[in-house]
Amino acid sequence: MTQTPINYTDEQTEKLLDLYKELGTEGLEDIAIQLKKSVRSVRSKLVREGVYVPAQKTPNRRNGISKKEMLNTLQDLVGFDTTGFSGSTKEALSSLINYLKIHEESQT
Repeated sequence: MTQTPINYTDEQTEKLLDLYKELGTEGLEDIAIQLKKSVRSVRSKLVREGVYVPAQKTPNRRNGISKKEMLNTLQDLVGFDTTGFSGSTKEALSSLINYLKIHEESQT
């Protein structure tokens, strides 16, 4: 029966944990360079050691409100189901909402 090779010595593991405490999740690339390992290997080892905490995901909202919020606003303005508009671009929805708001204000 063949033995599996040891990828991390006890000293490497200790150094890995110390660096991770110091640099955190954002420092995985630096840790990998110092240990001469891949980022994937470093992350996997940290997971096996039970200390890895994934970075917080930030919402992907580059252009303000989400399309779903825009569709809800549009639905409030027109008074009917706007699910059919879900394929529209955010720019098109924004233009339509602005037009309806201006038109609504001119009616009052």
